Amino acid sequence: MWRLGNGIVRLGAALGAGGEARARGLRMSAARGTVVVERCWQVPLPKKGRPARLHPRRHRIYRLVEDTKHWPQETLQLILTQTVPKLGGRGDTVYVKKSVGRNQLLPRGLAVYTSPENTAHFQEERRLLREGRPEQRLQTRTGEMTVQFLKDSVLTVRMKNNVRWELTKELVCRHFLKELRVFVPQEALRIPDEPITRWGEYWCDVTVNGIETVRLPMSVVNFERPKTRRRKEWLLQQQKAQGEGAEGGQGDEAPPL
Repeated sequence: MWRLGNGIVRLGAALGAGGEARARGLRMSAARGTVVVERCWQVPLPKKGRPARLHPRRHRIYRLVEDTKHWPQETLQLILTQTVPKLGGRGDTVYVKKSVGRNQLLPRGLAVYTSPENTAHFQEERRLLREGRPEQRLQTRTGEMTVQFLKDSVLTVRMKNNVRWELTKELVCRHFLKELRVFVPQEALRIPDEPITRWGEYWCDVTVNGIETVRLPMSVVNFERPKTRRRKEWLLQQQKAQGEGAEGGQGDEAPPL
């Protein structure tokens, strides 16, 4: 589309599709994919009732003013009303593409705009859920993911066999962090009341955010030294030394040191 008054020319992205451009009609707002150019030489104003006189070459030289085709995609700020996988939970503020927000989240009621009223509503809701009674509270998205992860997990506790030991909450919490990469405070953990001093299969209860409790199977096994590179090299040297000692014992003389 053209605006001859200030010498600015707007060319649609689909310039070859003349039918589509004519169907859209002239629009003064630059849509995405529009290239805005400006004439290098201004067209002189014609006399009243006469057409403008364009130079065959000079008035067809343009300079680029704006290229909306390569603009960065704008995002839309929304507040989720429900838990959306890989995006967030209820009350979370997220930034998504406009197409995702307007075509998927808003029509389905999964999100609302971040207006002052909506922001204040969800802030008050979070405060009540945080300060309310446990039965009235809702699990967060991270808490739901943690609960699902714990339901699919088995805790392995490795204890040595050359010392006397008794399993405590502190040791179990350490193994949670070491084996499953989950931090469990001692007040959120419950283990059997009877002392655990032998290997075997047991259980433990973990309460997530003080709302939901998950029971995990807990296997107490013998501790084995991890097979690190230094230990593998040490074992290989020991095997070589034993092999050389056996070969030296078969001969008449032992090999020199």
